[in-house]
Amino acid sequence: MKALTINFFSPAENSPAIAKPSKAAKPVKVALTGYISSTGKLTLPAKTVANLGINLDETLFKVGMDQGKRKAKSLYLVPSEGDEQAFGFEKAAKSYTLALPFILTRSGIDFSKNKYAFTIRLFEYEGKTAFALQLAAEAAEASALYTGKPRGRKPKSEQVAD
Repeated sequence: MKALTINFFSPAENSPAIAKPSKAAKPVKVALTGYISSTGKLTLPAKTVANLGINLDETLFKVGMDQGKRKAKSLYLVPSEGDEQAFGFEKAAKSYTLALPFILTRSGIDFSKNKYAFTIRLFEYEGKTAFALQLAAEAAEASALYTGKPRGRKPKSEQVAD
């Protein structure tokens, strides 16, 4: 009988031959958005608050707009420390709100008739990270006409005399 030559494998050979370099995950860009409610509150959803990187429970903000403008196209929120002219966000069910009904009305924003949405842009102001809220009016959705079967009694002009 012939002598067998056997090749034995090691545990190291039982792994992938080429180790693939892991790619660094790209950060997902999330659109930071919010809206103005029909009662005049700036509303930031929970997703937006999570991506802002700031604790809204403890931070107070100064609210402003461009000087010399009659109608606000953007609002500015600048973090403030212990200032008596600062506003604080309130925690709602799934969002944070900042009540500014009179300021918004004086700034030419008619939140009771139109729905306003805004995008948040971060910028540096006096060494602090501040927020610029770019306002945009949303078109009101027109309800579709009812095309189903008419309900109720027929109008008198359509009734047939027997």
